[in-house]
Amino acid sequence: MKLLRYGQAGAEKPGILDKDGHIRDLSGHVSDIGGRWLAPEGLATIAALPLETLPLVDTSARLGPCVTGTGKFICIGLNYSDHAAETGASVPTEPVVFMKATSAIQGPNDPVEIPRGSEKTDWEVELGVIIGTTAKYVTEADALDHVAGYCVINDLSERAFQIERQGQWTKGKSCDTFGPLGPWLVTKDEVPDPQNLNMWLEVNGHRYQNGSTRTMVYGVAFVVSYLSQFMSLQPGDVISTGTPPGVGLGQKPPVYLKAGDRMLLGIQGLGQQSQVCF
Repeated sequence: MKLLRYGQAGAEKPGILDKDGHIRDLSGHVSDIGGRWLAPEGLATIAALPLETLPLVDTSARLGPCVTGTGKFICIGLNYSDHAAETGASVPTEPVVFMKATSAIQGPNDPVEIPRGSEKTDWEVELGVIIGTTAKYVTEADALDHVAGYCVINDLSERAFQIERQGQWTKGKSCDTFGPLGPWLVTKDEVPDPQNLNMWLEVNGHRYQNGSTRTMVYGVAFVVSYLSQFMSLQPGDVISTGTPPGVGLGQKPPVYLKAGDRMLLGIQGLGQQSQVCF
């Protein structure tokens, strides 16, 4: 299933994409795409609904973040061997973990704000993992049992804030609008192998990123298991699993976003996003 949220920011309603690509309203049956609805029982209830009888949603409706109730937005850094190489960094011996503020979350096509004083705002297409049931001290073999589904994430970054301002990466990753999620949450039954997905990102029509989750250093199951050793993962939590090469920082010379630039990005089977910077 492809689950989504639509409507004005802060007042989104739950929806689902039908087999013809039309959005159907779920609000008569589901409170929102979050919480208990992400568990296997909740997803099974949604799957059993007769979609053809649900109200159609206007095609012009804004898409919101594809999940609600996110308590933790966790990111994995330098998790693609080819991206680590382009930044001059070594492949880490354990996953690099940092947090992104949940206030950065926005819809997949909402405009992106260049932060005040920024000169190095950058892009990163990433595979997002959405937790469906609580995971605590889980094994790698059982980790995916706790995943509800996957989505596209643009892990926007201000490199000067992240790298040159000392301290942790969080302040360069958490600016408002720096976490577009969606367009939809694709349930894990439609993604049989999360380690074999092509992904790409363009700026103003030029393709900078053209990679695959095949080059991920630490795969989804390992990352979920690893994180669960340090913190419990709760329904609605989002893990952004790293980016392939082609970020602005890695260009020679570096290229950064400015007002008016348009990003277009996507992951195989998970849809695409489009954002204009201001």
